[in-house]
Amino acid sequence: MLQIDLWKRLLIWTTVAVGLFLALPNLFYPRVEQHNDAVAAIEMSGETPELVARSAGWPDFLPSGLVNLGLDLRGGAHLLAEVQVEDVYASRLEALWPEVRDVLRPEREAVGTIRLQPSEDGALRVRISQPEGMARALELVRGLAQPVVSVTGSLSNDLDVRAEGADIVVTLSEAEQTATDERTMQQSLEIIRRRIDEVGTREPTIQRQGSDRILIQVPGIGSAAELKEIIGTTAQLTFQPVVGRTDDSNSAPGVGNEVLPSLDESGVFYILEQAPVVSGEELVDAQPAFDQNGRPAVNFRFNPSGARKFGDYTAANIGNPFAIVLDEEVISAPVIQSHIPGGSGIITGNFSVEESTQLAVLLRAGALPAGLEFLEERTIGPELGQDSIEAGRIATLVAFVGVLVFMALSYGLFGMFANIALIINIGLLFGLLSLIGATLTLPGIAGIVLTVGMAVDANVLVFERIREELKTAKGPARAIELGYEKALSAIVDANITTFITAVILFVMGSGPVRGFAITLGLGIMTSVFTAIFVTRLLIVIWFERRRPKTIEV
Repeated sequence: MLQIDLWKRLLIWTTVAVGLFLALPNLFYPRVEQHNDAVAAIEMSGETPELVARSAGWPDFLPSGLVNLGLDLRGGAHLLAEVQVEDVYASRLEALWPEVRDVLRPEREAVGTIRLQPSEDGALRVRISQPEGMARALELVRGLAQPVVSVTGSLSNDLDVRAEGADIVVTLSEAEQTATDERTMQQSLEIIRRRIDEVGTREPTIQRQGSDRILIQVPGIGSAAELKEIIGTTAQLTFQPVVGRTDDSNSAPGVGNEVLPSLDESGVFYILEQAPVVSGEELVDAQPAFDQNGRPAVNFRFNPSGARKFGDYTAANIGNPFAIVLDEEVISAPVIQSHIPGGSGIITGNFSVEESTQLAVLLRAGALPAGLEFLEERTIGPELGQDSIEAGRIATLVAFVGVLVFMALSYGLFGMFANIALIINIGLLFGLLSLIGATLTLPGIAGIVLTVGMAVDANVLVFERIREELKTAKGPARAIELGYEKALSAIVDANITTFITAVILFVMGSGPVRGFAITLGLGIMTSVFTAIFVTRLLIVIWFERRRPKTIEV
């Protein structure tokens, strides 16, 4: 008999109602978007979001999830950056010099004086005055090596130490370089993501491409230059000992030292030891604040390791100047007045409130471990994005109307039932996209257009099968029942193969290809649901009320 149990009917209508309810915010996109932005801003400030929800004009009891618009629809910026992983090798070896010096000092009788020598890229060169003590020196320096922290290099050490005449040459091992490259890429990805998240952009795409490149796409941002300013600022903070001051930027600083300009004092340069006492990597927090004179400043706090080094240095160097260096500029060089325990302090300078806030954001996000070289940059204007939306809307409407007319003309009343199910299908698809917070791109719109065509494919199979059953002189109820039963295997087979294709595209693809795969995959699920359950339920309800002796399909 042609019938559907009551609990199944309730389940079908409940699923439809929930899906359409979730899709509802997309009909009021600008209002809901404004509401979401306001709530996010208030939550960041620590106030009550309910006040914002009311002021934004969107009720709290309604869902507020939206289908995010991608870069090609909203407009925004596209960057392809190459991470200069070699920079990390030089920084790592530069920071190793104090350790090499300290481990050799107790053995001066055997190795003589210890001098840092100018070194080629990727190497640390230290000269001892007594080459006959080289064996002992190599033994001590090799003791600084640590096991490589990686799966593939777990049996290797991180340092290669060799002798060249009277010089000890230290380089990173091949296994450590590979592990360092991987860590550098992961850190760069995370720091870029945090910096972009700090400014509140929607649904950025930040993903690795190849061994040393990062693709960055941020919808809704003004230009590629603005995006580069957000992610390209290094905010490299170090605390370095001061050797002296000079007004000549070309003065020779000596081996192991460097000359950096003062940020506040024009024409003043500081001679600093290159190896920092503490670096920004050991910061755990930074917040905008005001100093004792009411000027904008930044409070900072170190982790336990940084706090210990900071405290030990200040205790041992009372009365000496200590430079706070930001991006190779000395922003302050105060004299250490007393021991500073606890690992916290304040950065002062000629900051505006905006600059201190931005500096705190950058320090909190962390410094990029290596420089970025931007290989490709594009700015997609919102007008172009709007053109894409219009083109997608026209394509979807043409496909939608074409399918509706075809089904109505080809299958009459049953075609109208299929059309109702098709409208519900689109609503369910947007409900699912909103639920998972998916980003809709132009290829995603193509996936929706394809879904519209595929949505009626199952109904066509069923209706054609019903026609065949009617020709065998079966009654209408039996013909409808057999039509659904015998068409089910073909429907399932066709949609499973397409769904597998969508999964492969999602796993193997990236960016817009994934957007297409998501809409196609979800569209298949909603299409099968509406064709097998919704259309059938509409036909059953109509049949129970009319009890026709014959039907025309």
